[in-house]
Amino acid sequence: MTQKKKDASAKKETVQSQVKKDVVLNPNNIKSVAIMCSGGDAPGMNVVIRSAVRTALGMGLKPYGINRGWSGLLEGDVVPLDASSVGNIMQKGGTILQTSRCPEFHEPEIRKEAANILRRKGIDALIVCGGNGSFNGAWKLHSEHDIPIIGIPGTIDNDISGTDYSIGFDTAVQTAVEAVDKIRDTAHSHARTFIVEVMGRKSPAIALHVGVSCGAENIVFPNDHIDFEAIHADIARGMDRGKQSSIIIVAEGETPGLCYDIKRKLADDYDISSHLCILGHIQRGGKPTALDRFRACRMGYRAIKALMDGERASVTAYLEGDVKLVPFSNCLENKKEYEKPFLELVKLLAI
Repeated sequence: MTQKKKDASAKKETVQSQVKKDVVLNPNNIKSVAIMCSGGDAPGMNVVIRSAVRTALGMGLKPYGINRGWSGLLEGDVVPLDASSVGNIMQKGGTILQTSRCPEFHEPEIRKEAANILRRKGIDALIVCGGNGSFNGAWKLHSEHDIPIIGIPGTIDNDISGTDYSIGFDTAVQTAVEAVDKIRDTAHSHARTFIVEVMGRKSPAIALHVGVSCGAENIVFPNDHIDFEAIHADIARGMDRGKQSSIIIVAEGETPGLCYDIKRKLADDYDISSHLCILGHIQRGGKPTALDRFRACRMGYRAIKALMDGERASVTAYLEGDVKLVPFSNCLENKKEYEKPFLELVKLLAI
């Protein structure tokens, strides 16, 4: 065999070996991936973006960012990302890619156009960080157009089924706890009862964790019967032993005004004067806690690894202390249960 033929044969073997390696490491032959945030912003989303982009680069993928969620995708607002474009963002709240809510994405024709845009942009797979609405849109896009998609739970409400945790929850709770601690100072100084509303339209998770962490006397959930007799009895019992302030934590619910109704009822029926404080959107902003950063790093990495391993429609769920892949179908509903043992804990510690 001539040297020229030997070189050609060696080159062919090298190519075949590389092809075989690519098939093993990248079953879907994915070469590019886009990352987007959708729905409400949550602290830690920037960490997810950074982790996913740098993991993608390390695994030989070309990463893109989609600005403003599904709305931005429909406008073709897709930009290439590199290691520098995600530098120095871990400590920042919100999302550098911005986000939005996109009611139009409920329409099949709109989702078809979104799939066509991804293909025209040369994007092989998608990572979506968001909540229930975002995940439902992602699942339909995959089901109808076979786009490989990995979901990363990102919502301060921690209300996604199929995962114990979503990015942003710890930061939101910490922000609310710090605020209630300051309110407690004023409540004690003036011997007052404060009603503090925290976020959670469909989930009581923030209210539960804040209530326990702040020593609240009562926690009120919007969909439960409110036992005003019990609230009055708890406040009176504390006053009888010399306690001069009380904190009532209220989950906001889907209908505005619950905390005002509670204030009015306590004043009219029980002669209890109270003050209101609605924490609102401060719970969504701010630097993510170390816990949110650590878990976001793990989920961003796991999402890219899943695509390289051949996953086509999974969610990076946090279960039993680890990041695991679960089917999208496990994560498309709001959590129905809440941690009732916490309520007993609140009662026992607030006597």
